[in-house]
Parts: sequence; C-alpha cells; structure tokens
Amino acid sequence: MKVLHVLDHSIPLHSGYAFRTRNILLYQRAVGITTCHLTSAKQGDVAQLEEDVDGLHFYRCPPLPEIYGGIKAQWAVVRNLTERLLAVAEREKPDILHAHSSALNGVAAIRVGKRLGIPVVYEIRAFWEDAAVDNGTCKEWGLRYRITRAMETWVLKRAQHVTCICEGLRQDILARGIAADKVTVIPNAVNLEEFSLIDSRDPDLEAQWHLQSKQVVGFIGSFYALEGLDVLLQGFALALQQNPNLHCLIVGGGKEEARLKALTEQLQLADKVTFTGRVPHQDVDGYYSLIDLLLYPRKSKRITELVTPLKPLEAMAMGRDFAASDVGGHKELIEHGQTGLLFKADSAEAICQSIINGLARSDVERQQMRQQALAYVQNERNWAKSVSHYPALYQALL
Repeated sequence: MKVLHVLDHSIPLHSGYAFRTRNILLYQRAVGITTCHLTSAKQGDVAQLEEDVDGLHFYRCPPLPEIYGGIKAQWAVVRNLTERLLAVAEREKPDILHAHSSALNGVAAIRVGKRLGIPVVYEIRAFWEDAAVDNGTCKEWGLRYRITRAMETWVLKRAQHVTCICEGLRQDILARGIAADKVTVIPNAVNLEEFSLIDSRDPDLEAQWHLQSKQVVGFIGSFYALEGLDVLLQGFALALQQNPNLHCLIVGGGKEEARLKALTEQLQLADKVTFTGRVPHQDVDGYYSLIDLLLYPRKSKRITELVTPLKPLEAMAMGRDFAASDVGGHKELIEHGQTGLLFKADSAEAICQSIINGLARSDVERQQMRQQALAYVQNERNWAKSVSHYPALYQALL
C-alpha cells in the first residue's frame, strides 16, 4: 500500500507539526506502508523541488511570492499545490491521498483525488482559523475566520475519512454534521526512543545559570500568547513572597519575548527570573533537568480547549514533575494527582498555589506520580500505538 502525504511544511523546518509528521511517516514505514510526501508552498524558499531529509524523500512546491498575504494568496497556494500534487500523484501512483491541516491542503487533495479516483484522508491537527486568532492575523468569527471554517467543513464533508489528534477536535467535527464512523482519533504521542529519564541536574548548566540550592520552576518552549507565560510570571511573583528560595527559568524564544521581559522588570523579578534564549536541541534535556516543576499555564481559548499539546507528554516521558492549566486540551491528557497537576487557567493565584503545593510534595508522592505518568505514555501515548490505527483505516477505503 502506498500513501501520498500532503503537508503544509516538514523537516528540516522545526515545529511540532513537522516533528509529528516525521514520526507518523517513520512508524508507518515500520508497519509496511510505503509513503511519499509533498509540502505546500508554505515550506518557503526551496533550493530544489525534491530533497531528502532524515532518510525521507520530499517533493516540494515551487515557492510563491507573499504567500501569507490574504485570502487571494491562500487560493494561490491551493492552485499551486493542486498542480504539483497532480504531477506527483501521476508519478507515484498512490493508493491513498492523506492530506494534513490546513484546509488548503485538503482542498487540493479533494480536487486531485476526484480527478484520479484516489480516496482522500484528511487529518486535522488544529483548526487553523483559531490559531490565526491567537497569532493576531484573524478576528474570531470575522470574515476570514468564517471563510476558513467553511473551507474546513467543505473538506470534511468530501474526504472519504477524517482523522484528528484528540477528542476535543472530534467533537467539534461531529457538531458540523460529519458521521461519527467517518472520524478517527489518531492521538499525539511521543517517540520514547528520543527521551530518557532524568533523575539529577546537569552540574555544568546548574553552575552556568547559578541555580545551586535553588528551587526552580519554569517553562521550555516557544513564547506564544496562548501559552500564558505572562500569567506564569505573575503567579511566580506571588509564590516568591512565600518562598524566597524560588527561581524561574524560561527557556526558548518567540514573539512574546520582549513583552515578557518587560513584565519581568515591571514585577521587579529581574534577579529571580532567567531567560536563556533558544538553546541547541542537543542541550534541551540538560535544561529540563534543572527545573523542579515545569509549568504549562495555557490560557483558556477555543484552540487550547480543543487541542492537546505535546509538552506534557514529553515531560511524562522524561520523568519530570509538572503542573498545567485546566484547559480542555490538558485535561484530555492529564489526570490530576495521578499523572500530573492541574490548576485553574488564567489565574496567577492558582499558579502560585500550584507552585507551593507542587514543590512541597514528598519524594514518595513525586515518584509515584512520575511512574504513573511514564506508564501512561509507554502504554497509551507512544507513536507505535497511535500509528497502528492507520493500516485498517486505509485498507477500509480500498
């Protein structure tokens, strides 16, 4: 069986989307599925229209100028992708077209699938109109939002099968009138081989950032508004009043960085909060080792209520303690007090209390929760199990 995956972008670009794709492709190949892959013009400027990355062969679309410039430009992406997909499909002769978010990819796949008589699977990782709201490029329920949502629904109704990454998205899809037996959840997961249990601090990094004898809370990831890092800082300031030995380590970068640093100064936390900036991928585990309690304070928004993130699963795989806001995407992954801690979203006071209580737990309590969290990812949230749902789904369409 050969499956042609139609993608927004892929490795070598770094994103959660690209890494999920890589894992899906590798594990599909491990179970005997032949895969081929095409990215849209949103891959950006490419030196050539075919390239090999990490043992995977990618077809690329010719780049387009100003591809993020409004609705007309988005349709240019669809036209460009449709033309390239038709050529690649005629060359590869796949049994299945598997288009992944966004709806632009779905539209192109539906067009080509209908023309060539190939069934189409459409996979939703998030509703991109909701992501655009958080990025400030779209107003919720504004014209562009409604057009994108209508396009998504158009694809959902015409694809032969639909997959999504979590139950929150599935419920929204069903509410649009899509039959339940047409929708399969292929959950986000972790590649257990990429993670190792961390049981002690990296001494060199600990000395570099002057964290000896400190109780460290913090965050590792990209600085998006939805992550709630401003609320984290406010909650940390309150916790510091109860425990002066606390330090906050924030690793990563993004568009919110300047605002977060300004807030740190405003809260008079400059000597208690460390921004490391982005760090090399090979050093990330060392930074995880420094943090006694990871914080994931996502704000309550439509996208965070519906979509499950990867970060808590990665923390579970490494045996790290964490606390997360009680948005729907977190609650679908985390059982409070069993595999992680949950606190009320959008509340500095709740973060403060979670920090104080989370760090005060006994070693026995912490170890028990770590073991339960690790068992959860080993048994339920690994890529081998998630990808195992695809073969029967594909075969049913043939």
